[in-house]
Amino acid sequence: MNLRELCKSLDISRRRIQGYEKAGLVAPSGKNKYGHLLYDESAIELIGRIRLYQEFGFELKEIKELINAPDEKLKAALIKQVEILEKRGERIGELIDEARKIIEGL
Repeated sequence: MNLRELCKSLDISRRRIQGYEKAGLVAPSGKNKYGHLLYDESAIELIGRIRLYQEFGFELKEIKELINAPDEKLKAALIKQVEILEKRGERIGELIDEARKIIEGL
């Protein structure tokens, strides 16, 4: 799959893929006869995992350490991140409640 096809299939910008490459997280698997970068299935799966970790709130530097980390290190990092996300979720719930109170008062 070339870069354009990859971006379209994953709904991701070319710039983001290039950022992943610059950070050393992913690399193209080769080039086609026209010089277009190609990505194999493992690169596509890796990009999906990187995006997921970003949604969890990890920075690219952290993701680089976690991608090939032993399971125990990854597990510990994910447990810690879940705690952070749960606290954020609680705060978001509180904010929603406050907004609803304001709306009711209007």
